[in-house]
Amino acid sequence: MDKTAGDMTISRLPGHLLSRRTMLKAGGAVLATASTSSGYHGAALAGQTPEAVPESGEPIPELLALDEAMRSLVTAWNLPGAQLAVAREGRLVFERGYGFADIEANIPVQPDHLVRIASVSKTITTVGILRLVESGELSLADRVFPLLDLTPPPGAVLDPRLDDITVEHLLIHAGGWNSGASGDPQYLPLCQVAASMFGEPGPPAPETIIRFMLGSPLDFDPGTASIYSNFGFNVAGRVIELVSGQTYEAFIQEQVLEPAGISTMRLGKTSLTERADGEVRYYQPPEYPATVPSVYPGEGYVPFAYGSFYMDAMDAHGGWIASASDLLRYATAIDGQRGNALLQPETVDQMLNTPRPPSEGYNGAGNQDPATGLGWVVQPGPTGTEWAHTGALGGSTAALLLRTGDGLWISFLANTLPSDFIGFFGALRPALTTATSEITAWPDTDLFDSAS
Repeated sequence: MDKTAGDMTISRLPGHLLSRRTMLKAGGAVLATASTSSGYHGAALAGQTPEAVPESGEPIPELLALDEAMRSLVTAWNLPGAQLAVAREGRLVFERGYGFADIEANIPVQPDHLVRIASVSKTITTVGILRLVESGELSLADRVFPLLDLTPPPGAVLDPRLDDITVEHLLIHAGGWNSGASGDPQYLPLCQVAASMFGEPGPPAPETIIRFMLGSPLDFDPGTASIYSNFGFNVAGRVIELVSGQTYEAFIQEQVLEPAGISTMRLGKTSLTERADGEVRYYQPPEYPATVPSVYPGEGYVPFAYGSFYMDAMDAHGGWIASASDLLRYATAIDGQRGNALLQPETVDQMLNTPRPPSEGYNGAGNQDPATGLGWVVQPGPTGTEWAHTGALGGSTAALLLRTGDGLWISFLANTLPSDFIGFFGALRPALTTATSEITAWPDTDLFDSAS
């Protein structure tokens, strides 16, 4: 379960200023001052029984414990829809959908529906960086800002410690930024300030946010603490672009996703009208305000999921959409459980065992300290060393990608984020791992052979 940092409560802040990081600091407290009059609220599904939850995908009698766990989670946490996929020994043995992808259209979740994966994207960016390291085009010790050589805002006084930040620091959240203290520039209101400073009429491009931040002092010396940073992974995405000569999305698709056999994953978009083919609809829980100010100047008010944050600027830290089985195609390819390995064994070892300095608050998954890992959070679990990352976007999505100590991969996606998401993630992980521990006979089939 994720720990909280500080004692600030959500009710102290206007709803439209609540970034993912702010909510994490708040420890999942309820939006106490928010209006409760919005389109979908959890009441739309309240009171349904597990038996009434629509399901899709092939039911597998030996794995009934997984179905039971998911039915319980969907009803107990009032999730509109969710997906679960499980891989064992490189084989996809389970992929099912539960609930609704689109309540208004009465469309059940299918196993191949696409869902925002939020910060699970950070693991994908990490693997992309490590591909460049293996090719000799980049080193984890490379200093980031001399490499990027970006122009700061006019009149800015640069913190000299910026030149000390390395690629490795970005991947262990040790670059020197503490959004809990200084705000998260990836979200309102700071992203709007960045756009205005450089005269951009709409939400700022990722690089604009970085240039804006060059004028802000660091919160701590690089490498001395690990404090979760969306911004640091924005910077990592721009490193990928500079070194590869490609857009971030094109590089990841070519160097990470296509070698893993994935053709459907892509970067998500901000508005409902931009929803991708096969993408679910997102629903905010009842505690959220009905609408909040849009990230697009002049657009007025929008639902949380469709305009309170700018997906284009979140590409490398939270921008991908995928199915649960897509994530397992990617995950099982990292170390060669399935097909050709994306990373060499020594690189995987470095990815898992690179130390992190002492962490403060949310670390990306389970929040035990100390943790290790580049991008991934690596900590002891019931069956051995686990790798994991969660993803959370307010009013939008909840995600978990987990490799258990005995090599089982679990991928979970939902099209909402419960307001008590700290409690939700605290319940989700043990519910799924307990269900897998109850299984005594695993099928020898491989659904990767038939999955789209």
